Amino acid sequence: MTDFDLLIFDCDGVLIDSESISARTLAHAVTQAGVDMTPRQILIEFTGKSESELREALVERGLADVDAVLAAWHADIYAAFRRELRPMEGIGDIVAELDVAKCVASNSTVERLGNSLGLLPLWADFAPNVFSAEMVAAPKPSPDLVELCLSKMNASRERSVMIDDSPAGIQAAFAAGVRAIGFVDPNDPRSGRREVLMAAGAEDVAFGAGELRLLLQRLGAYRARAERPMEVEA
Repeated sequence: MTDFDLLIFDCDGVLIDSESISARTLAHAVTQAGVDMTPRQILIEFTGKSESELREALVERGLADVDAVLAAWHADIYAAFRRELRPMEGIGDIVAELDVAKCVASNSTVERLGNSLGLLPLWADFAPNVFSAEMVAAPKPSPDLVELCLSKMNASRERSVMIDDSPAGIQAAFAAGVRAIGFVDPNDPRSGRREVLMAAGAEDVAFGAGELRLLLQRLGAYRARAERPMEVEA
C-alpha cells in the first residue's frame, strides 16, 4: 500500500460548509446592484473561482462599480460566516485523526480565509500552512498553488493527494502531477457532480466525510493517530 506524506485540502465546500452562504449573499449583492442572479446560478457559475476571476465575470455581465458591490458583499458574507459557518459535517474528525502532513490550498483571498476558516477550530489544525491563490501568479486551475504547497511542505508530487470539490482544483492537482480526489457535499443541489469532477481528472469522488475516509484509507493516504493507551492509576 502506497505511503503518502501530504494531504492538500481545498477550503470552501471541503473543510467548511460555506458554499450556500456564499451563493446566497453574493446573489443578493449582485441582484441589488441590478444584475439578477439566483443562488443556484451563483453556485453553478462561480464556485471554485478566485476573486479576480469573479470580478472579471461580473464585469462581463455588466455589473457597474464592481468594487463597491464586492465590498458590500464582503461585509455581508463575513457577518453571515460569524453567525452561521460550520465545518463540513464529519470533516473535523478526519482532520483530527490524521497523522500525516496537511495544508490548505484555496482560491479564496487571505482575508476571506481569515474570516471563514479562521473562525473555526479547524484553523489550528492547519495554520500556518494555509495557502491562498493570492500567494501565487495564477489561481487554480493553474498548478501554481498546488506547487506552492509542495514546496512549502517539502513534499513530493508522487506522495501527495489533493482533495477538492471544484473542477478547477482537480485540474490544478492534475497539472501539478498530484493525485486528486473529488469531494461532494451530500446536500449539494447540483446534479452530475461525480461526472464533472471525474472529467476534470479526479481518480475517485467522495460524497461526504465518510466516503472520503474510506478513499484515503484505500489509497494509503490516511494514517489515523494511534490511540494512546489508557493510564491505570496505581
